[in-house]
Amino acid sequence: MKSVIKSQINTVFIHVSDLRESVNWYSQLLGHDVDLSKVSDPVYNFQLNHHTGLTLDSGPNGETKDIKASQYPLFNFHTDDIQKSYEDLQKQGYQIETDIIEFDDLAYFNVSDPDQNIIMICNA
Repeated sequence: MKSVIKSQINTVFIHVSDLRESVNWYSQLLGHDVDLSKVSDPVYNFQLNHHTGLTLDSGPNGETKDIKASQYPLFNFHTDDIQKSYEDLQKQGYQIETDIIEFDDLAYFNVSDPDQNIIMICNA
């Protein structure tokens, strides 16, 4: 069946309580250079590739969102080297939630961002 909806992810929204802190966290995780003095509420968008963006949303100006910690990963970021990624994030002080979990065709581990949103790092 044909659909007018494209089979691609456009933007992933993550609700955050402190935009600058979260922009700093995600920019370091992804290796993006960001001038934090140019970050302003309520949203900041990371362009990840030709289609997908990551938008951090702190809500209406002047209000602090009451963020609830996620129980499960919201999405995953890809890595070609799961072991090196784990070791690098561990050395950099990221809050790692799981050891590396391996299956026949993939491996992953989870980290938490400043608002306790769980993000998976995966090699598949």
